[in-house]
Amino acid sequence: MFDVAVFGSLFLTLFVIMDPPGITPIFLALTAGRPAKMQRRMALQAVAVAFGVIAVFGVLGQQILDYLHVSVPALMIAGGLLLLLIALDLLTGKTDEPTQTKDVNVALVPLGMPLLAGPGAIVSVILAVQHADSFGSQVSVWTAIVAMHLVLWLTMRYSLLIIRVIKDGGVVLVTRLAGMMLSAIAVQQIINGVTQVIQNS
Repeated sequence: MFDVAVFGSLFLTLFVIMDPPGITPIFLALTAGRPAKMQRRMALQAVAVAFGVIAVFGVLGQQILDYLHVSVPALMIAGGLLLLLIALDLLTGKTDEPTQTKDVNVALVPLGMPLLAGPGAIVSVILAVQHADSFGSQVSVWTAIVAMHLVLWLTMRYSLLIIRVIKDGGVVLVTRLAGMMLSAIAVQQIINGVTQVIQNS
């Protein structure tokens, strides 16, 4: 049977970690200047990438980490460093990429990973799948994962209406705000990873 408690617990955990409202200004900043159709496609691409990564780690996560001899804290630190580099680009306005790759790159990195499918979400899913000891629990876990990604897509998809209101000046402001938020998230993630390394040593 469907386990509502398992569904609710994982959904709320992923909601807090993936933070759909918090991702909105970052998404707007990274997709600013693109045609509306391209922005909608990038929202879908980012969520699809995040779901793919989460699904792979949900099924094979522990085996992948063990095979590569990668610890969870190392994953957190690496993700934090990547986010910090992107945050610095947003803060300094250096967000331009080669025309032929910028749309794909932004949807995959950093939107798809590590912003949406970051270490926190990956670890939460790995643990949830491991603790789901019945068919009903497994269904509940995967339903929560799908529902969370649907919420993420809807949030980003309809946040594009904000760009029409705030215009170019507002986009610049949102970009700087996103850079500050992202740098804070990155630093906190690095600190958490280093703390865990120290505690485990």
